[in-house]
Amino acid sequence: MNSIAMIPARMGSQRLAKKNMREIEGIPLIVRAIRKCKQAGVFDEIWVNSEHPAFGDIAVAEGVRFHQRPENLGNNQATSEQYITEFLKKHICDIIYQVHSIAPLLTVEDICRFVSHMQTSNFDCLLSVEEIQIECAFRGQPVNFIFSEKTNSQNLEPVQRVCWSITGWRASTFLSAVRAGECATYAGKVGFYPISRLAAHVIKTEADLLFAEALFPLLERGAFR
Repeated sequence: MNSIAMIPARMGSQRLAKKNMREIEGIPLIVRAIRKCKQAGVFDEIWVNSEHPAFGDIAVAEGVRFHQRPENLGNNQATSEQYITEFLKKHICDIIYQVHSIAPLLTVEDICRFVSHMQTSNFDCLLSVEEIQIECAFRGQPVNFIFSEKTNSQNLEPVQRVCWSITGWRASTFLSAVRAGECATYAGKVGFYPISRLAAHVIKTEADLLFAEALFPLLERGAFR
């Protein structure tokens, strides 16, 4: 079963400029993601996917491949479904894993366990989620509790927050949905794979980066295992 790890990166991020190039302990986020994918040893190929050639230089220096997507798929209107489709039409594989560089607290062990689950399941799409076991509401209405009864939080059904730190898709199912004009991101049988709160932390803002920087030394020392 041929599998590809695809690390998306674009230069024009808005909330945190050039976020994939930002560093934790002197190493850019994009480089950390590449090295984790290589260390995991579970992928047949590792690709950086970006509209900007600067990421190509990084990919080559780190010993992985580079896919330069069209420039229009690197702006803030382009969706992940669009750039994944464009990538899959050019690179044949059975399963594609999107590994986000902006999830720097996702560990090599997290990656290995996620890939193993995808490979041994019959899911067409596997989403990484953070399970939140506290009372949650949507538009003023309870999701996992009821107003007529107080339940201890440890007895609540967890809410699954999709975090996108790592995602897996069966390429054939994804592309079949694209050809049918359907939503490919959630095509076929969808599974939810719980990861830790730290692994689910995705950097979108400066505050997110500062949070990851503060916790990274503790993660490296195994304080959260």
